[in-house]
Amino acid sequence: MAIELWTWNTPNGRKISVALEEMGLPYTVKTVDISKDEQFNPEFLAFSPNNRIPAIKDPDGPDGKPITVFESGAILLYLGEKTGRFLPRDLRARIPVLEWLMWQMGGFGPMPGQVHHFLMQPEGPARDYGFNRYHKETRRLYGVLDRRLAGREFVATEGEPSVADFAILGWAWRHERHQVPFDDLPHVAAWYERMMARPATRRGFEVPLS
Repeated sequence: MAIELWTWNTPNGRKISVALEEMGLPYTVKTVDISKDEQFNPEFLAFSPNNRIPAIKDPDGPDGKPITVFESGAILLYLGEKTGRFLPRDLRARIPVLEWLMWQMGGFGPMPGQVHHFLMQPEGPARDYGFNRYHKETRRLYGVLDRRLAGREFVATEGEPSVADFAILGWAWRHERHQVPFDDLPHVAAWYERMMARPATRRGFEVPLS
């Protein structure tokens, strides 16, 4: 039975479509058009109470019973547990994945998201202050990521990516929109190209085509 992915054309939505493709899980897409406030529809709110995409419905959850999961980080952990892929079983190996997943959820997402917000505001002192504040922090986070990737293929694991890579990639995909070129981030640039060259990842970025 296929998982239902409720999503839209956003970085957080991309995390899950990439993970589903990489894990080879069958899924169907339910678009939630946030430009039309569809995230406030009662049907969606019934299992995604924070009125944010993405969310999933898995008819074949634990013990074969259906389950719903909201919040992209929680979904990635659930899918990793479900498949046994891209989330190490060994606790010592798992800790870096959890660290970098939380790093993304707590900073490398909220900060560039604020950059996007202020870029859409009318020009003026408030816009400039907000943009400069959050753009500076976004660039700092990219610097942290670049240092982490020095001499590494992937952010938190060896040999193959982890759910942390999928989470971070969702937002790095928008680097041009939040005005962070990769010119002085060689390790991020190489990692980004490596990830985007993966056929399953590319397929994940085509969902939804909106």
